Amino acid sequence: MLSSLSIRDVVLIDRLDLDFETGLGVLTGETGAGKSILLDALGLAVGMRAVARLVRQGCDKAGVTASFDVADDHPLRRELLDQGVETTGEPLILRRVLGADGRSRAFVNDQAVSVGLLRQIGEALVEIHGQFESQKLLQPQMHRVLLDAFGAHGGLLDAAAETHRSWRDATEARLAAVAAMAADQRDQEFLAHALDELDALAPEPGEEAALAAQRAMMMHGEQLSQAIEEAMQKLAGGDGGQDRTQSAMTTLERVAEKAQGRLDGVTRALDAALNEIADGVDQLQRLAADMTVDPAELERAEDRLFTLRAVARKHGVEVDGLAALRADLADRLAGIEDGAERIAQLERAETARRQAYVDAALALRAARTKAAGRLDARVAEEFGGLKLENARFVTELTELDEADWADHGQDRTAFLVATNPKAEPGPIHKIASGGEMARFMLALKVVLAESDPVPTLIFDEVDAGIGGAVAAAVGERLAALGAGSQVLVVTHSPQVAARGAHHWRVSKSTTANDEADGRIWTTVEPLDPSARQEEVARMLAGAEVTDEARAAADQLLAGAPS
Repeated sequence: MLSSLSIRDVVLIDRLDLDFETGLGVLTGETGAGKSILLDALGLAVGMRAVARLVRQGCDKAGVTASFDVADDHPLRRELLDQGVETTGEPLILRRVLGADGRSRAFVNDQAVSVGLLRQIGEALVEIHGQFESQKLLQPQMHRVLLDAFGAHGGLLDAAAETHRSWRDATEARLAAVAAMAADQRDQEFLAHALDELDALAPEPGEEAALAAQRAMMMHGEQLSQAIEEAMQKLAGGDGGQDRTQSAMTTLERVAEKAQGRLDGVTRALDAALNEIADGVDQLQRLAADMTVDPAELERAEDRLFTLRAVARKHGVEVDGLAALRADLADRLAGIEDGAERIAQLERAETARRQAYVDAALALRAARTKAAGRLDARVAEEFGGLKLENARFVTELTELDEADWADHGQDRTAFLVATNPKAEPGPIHKIASGGEMARFMLALKVVLAESDPVPTLIFDEVDAGIGGAVAAAVGERLAALGAGSQVLVVTHSPQVAARGAHHWRVSKSTTANDEADGRIWTTVEPLDPSARQEEVARMLAGAEVTDEARAAADQLLAGAPS
């Protein structure tokens, strides 16, 4: 709820600090005293449109701060945390600073935010109802939301949204398959040619690297063969390493017995060396045989390698991706042959999901129809209490064309009224007069209060154009509404003012220093019981308050909440 409001340099207000409580609070005062300035100032704090004329003359800026007591688990706190604004354990303090140039800055708990975010927060905390304002209850797009909230259709709405999303997904899958098959059919000749080419090429993963290595080796074959031949000559040729090692070993074997075993290790090592040399020579001989470079073989390897690379470039893939490309082309060609059946399967799935959505939407419509009947009956009861017995409220449900079906169902919802039994119902703002509209809005708000909870409700002259018993009925409804939430009402009706749990008087005044230059200030003061009696008496009597007016005020106040 709104706990306090601080205003600085707004139009006729120099400095004003107000504290508020729960229940019904009333603001009264003579016409032109400045009651609308209070609403304009509060509107600034909750993100409404800012205009430079609100800055008090002679000042370079105006400022308004509104403090709200909000539960720690309120969804707003999570939304603010997502925006990087930490508010846990603190009241929500909304502040707006408006410059004389019309530019403004917005803050939440002293952290700068966008005006859009401030407005979003304000709409969740305060709802202002005026005779000619563009209110939520007058916005056709909100009527369905309000009806669903009244009927508690959350589960049915979830089912409709889920089935609608599933149906749309199935539709997109079918359309994508149809488009893909059409594209494949256009490219069928190319696909078949490309597949034949790849089938003939028969690429294998890793083949490029193997061919490149083979080509490099064959290109250096002559140099390698020469080196192998030279190495073999040094190892196994006349007077080579093998012969010399064998000669050394033979010499040592002749005197081995005389060395008493001291040469055994040497001879064993030389014997092992001879074996290793023999093995190395054998490998070199095999390599020499393999190193015989066939120019035709080199040409074949190069042709294969260059062909693989050329085909890969043509298709925009790596050489190692040609095998996977071949499999994909085969699948696409097969898909052309099987495409009709695949699309038929998708069509069947789409039809089934569409029917599931239709079933969910029809269930939602049935619930809306019942809720509309209950809503109409409840509003009719309120109309009776507000002296609108001849008026009729109708919640109209209209089936949408399939092109307009949405995740919230297949219905358009409209709140309509008729001011006499024989008239056709129509939109409230086109049918009702100013006074009737105010009462229509009040009746709707009373009925929808629980399903459309807003912590603070403000009614700006909701009693305009009415009086007597009708005004008393309006006051009773406002008091009942205030029992469950905070309600503030700007009123000229003594019957409404008497129902308030809290009362403020708005007036214009001048200080001694201001009398000379004619400056006027708007002031707001809370009224004690005595002052309140005098204010209600003034509202009843006009300029001259009589004892009879005071007695009548006492009678009205006797029925007000204590």
